[in-house]
Formats: sequence, structure tokens, C-alpha cells
Amino acid sequence: MSNIHEMGFIKEKIDELKQAGLYKEVVTLDGPNEAECSINGKMAINLSSNNYLGFSNHPRLKKAAIEAIEKYGAGAGAVRPIIGNMKIHDELEALLAVFKKEEAVLVFQSGFNCNAGTIQAVTEAGDLILSDELNHASIIDGARLSKAKKATYKHSDMADLERVLKETRSEYNNVLIITDGVFSMDGDIAKLPEIVELAEKYNCMTYVDDAHSSGVLGHSGRGTVDHFDLHGRVDFTIGTLSKAIGVVGGYVAGKKVTIDWLKNRGRPFLFSTGMTPSAVGSIIEAIKMLMESEEYTDKLWDNARYFKEKMSVLGFNTGESETPITPIIIGEEAKAIEFSKKLFEAGVFVSPIVFPTVPKGTGRVRCMVTAGHTKEQLDRAVDAFTKVGKEMNII
Repeated sequence: MSNIHEMGFIKEKIDELKQAGLYKEVVTLDGPNEAECSINGKMAINLSSNNYLGFSNHPRLKKAAIEAIEKYGAGAGAVRPIIGNMKIHDELEALLAVFKKEEAVLVFQSGFNCNAGTIQAVTEAGDLILSDELNHASIIDGARLSKAKKATYKHSDMADLERVLKETRSEYNNVLIITDGVFSMDGDIAKLPEIVELAEKYNCMTYVDDAHSSGVLGHSGRGTVDHFDLHGRVDFTIGTLSKAIGVVGGYVAGKKVTIDWLKNRGRPFLFSTGMTPSAVGSIIEAIKMLMESEEYTDKLWDNARYFKEKMSVLGFNTGESETPITPIIIGEEAKAIEFSKKLFEAGVFVSPIVFPTVPKGTGRVRCMVTAGHTKEQLDRAVDAFTKVGKEMNII
């Protein structure tokens, strides 16, 4: 019998990753994703979660999920365009449209699906997709699905963006400029006002992925469009429901005509079963909580400022972060992985981020401070960073 089924070629690739210090094991949570939780059987302060507002285990969300299951069942039973569209899906999209101050919203099963489904649906041969060079992998993959031409501009470099537009705009029918709202590896915010101005000057469409801005920036976490007061001037706003909102899924917000088109041509919407009622019910509750109060976003930013200041005083390199995402840049990949390992031994879980997620030589641990952390937990985390940082001669 041939040994082709032994997958030797994959084993070789895994061995290469291990030799380069780039191989990662998946850790397992023993319970809910909280500010301090049991990871692989060990209690640790969690500084790696995207659960920005502490919503993922919130009693109100869990109660809403249970009530939705009782009313609608465990699953949607079909793709939404056939017979999987439930009243609760419509309620969520209507609520999100009000929250985002947009005409309409379409919910997808994930933020990744939003980019995979939307970019290819609104561009075609003869168009150009112009993307920030540090945009998320889902944007890169979404653009690959389109028949449009692709180009990049230097990260948040408006002069370079205008250079590309000057040189190429006349060659294409439509141009779609895509940017992350907050860049997930460095925590910096897109120069959205300048991007919008250039888009209007050169008659282009704008597309912002607010994965790490939803629930974080803007009034009660309405995102970068609200943060910069650009309502009505951004054509496609993508948001996740899996990070600050604490559940799962993503959405596209924009003009009603755009959403009507995506309902007919957004492939993940057309070919994947609708989101589970429990997820939708808990998301509705989360959005209502944000519309009721700014206490969650205020606590998030208070904690983020507190932690950043302490890390900066210690002498850690926190890069260009402007948001609760706080990278601690180490440099060498293997050293970043070792730093993460020693922090876990000291009671802090913070995942290493290495090539190819970030450029070679910029290995880091990425700290995600949340509204769920107490100051006492953050102080203990800082103590662990101090101890390990000195042991490894990082500070």
C-alpha cells in the first residue's frame, strides 16, 4: 500500500515550523472565557481574548440565548434565502441598522464571511480593489475571490494612496478602497477621514472593516465611522459580533440597495445555514446593553489606559497602539514564544504573535485588556511582566 496517505509532506512542513520556533499548540479553556480563567487546567489572567466588554459570559446574554432557543429551537434549519430566515434574524438586523445609523444591515455567520461574501459581490472585472498593506487576512482572501484587479498602498500612508489613485483611477470602472478600522496587530486606527476625502476626490467607494472597532470606538462602541463622524460617507462598514459583542458572526452595514444586492449575491449568506437563534438572541441583548449605557466602553478604555501606562513606565515597547490592543514587541520570534511561555508559568496567558501574522523580526505578545479585568488583576499581570521581562533581559 502506498504511504501517500501518511501525509508525509505535511509532517515535513510541521517539522520545519517547529525548527523555526513558529509551531503553535492550541490551548483549551476549561470553562468560560473570562478575565481570569482556567487554561489547560491552570488558572491565569487572560490577556489574549477579544472579549473586550466582558460580554461572552454575561448573565443577560446567556438568559437571552436560552430564551431564543426555547422560542426558535437550536438551529435555523436552512440557509436564510430558502427557509432559514427567522423573525429573530430580522429583529437583529433592524436593531443593528439603528445602532449603526445606517439604512440597512445584513448579518453573516462570521466576520471572515462578511469579507469573503461582500468584496466579490460588489466588484468585478474592470474594477480595482485598493487595500492597505496591513489589512486582515480575511480582506486579502475576500479580494482574491473577486475578478477585479488588486493593488495595495503603504500602511496608513495617504500620500502613497493618492499616488496609486492618480496613476490608476482612469483605468478602472469602480475603485474600492479597503481598510481595517483598527489594525489588530498594532492597535493603530485607520486615517479614515483622509481616506474618505481621497475616495470622494477620485470617485471611489470606501470599505472599512471594524472588527476591532465594533464595541470599542465611537459612541457606545458604534465603530470608526461614528468615532470620526463620517456617517453617510462610508459605503461599506463591516462589524464583528464575535469580539466586543461576545458571541459569533459579522455584519455589513450600508445603503438598503447594497444590502438587497448582497442578499442575492453574497455567497456565504446564500450557501451557509443561518446563524443559530441562541447566538442571535444574545447579540440582540448585547446591542441593547450598549444602547442603554456607555459604562462598558468607558470601563474598557479606563483599564486600557491604566495597563498601557504601567507597561510604558517599565520600558516595554508597545509600538504605535491607540486602542486597548497593546502589543509588547520583542523582536525575535523564538524569544517572543519563550516570553509567552514564561508569562503563563507566572500566571498570565498572553499569546505570542509571530511571522507570518506579523513581519519577521517583530515577534510580540499582544495584550488584550478588557472591561472585565479588575485593577487588581491588571496589577498582578504587570508584576508578572516585570519579573519575566527582567529575567529575559527585555527590560
